[in-house]
Amino acid sequence: MTLTTATVDTPIGALTLVASEGGLRHVLWPGRLTPDDALVGSSPLLDDAARQLREYFAGDRTAFEVTLDLEGTRFQRKAWLALAEIPYGETRSYAEQAARLGRPHAVRAVGHANGRNPLPIVLPCHRVIGSDGSLTGFGGGLHVKRALLDLEAGREPLFAA
Repeated sequence: MTLTTATVDTPIGALTLVASEGGLRHVLWPGRLTPDDALVGSSPLLDDAARQLREYFAGDRTAFEVTLDLEGTRFQRKAWLALAEIPYGETRSYAEQAARLGRPHAVRAVGHANGRNPLPIVLPCHRVIGSDGSLTGFGGGLHVKRALLDLEAGREPLFAA
């Protein structure tokens, strides 16, 4: 299977998109390594995903409509897809996410799955917070999580990383 990568500049840094023939597979934070077998290039899917990310950062998009190619366990895929159900500008606790998945005692498993989310922003794990309202772990850093939540709340400015 061929993987193709493209980079999109955003206010939080250059994000690398990785796609297979089946769909978008990864959104990588600045400085993260791409898969060894990935080719730099473009495709309609990557172009569309980059456009949607630019629209999100411009405040013109609240949800993503791109074909996904998720690789993970059944629970991880279910947890990741549930992230897309959290409305733009809202947050949920890990406990709430676990309950929505029908596994109210799986709070740590939800946190673990979120930590492995291959498509941050597109599958908005930044919208999941601690039960006490605190910001907790985030692959892009807590300052980026705060910036994304601020963007969605209409608070400016979104800093450049």
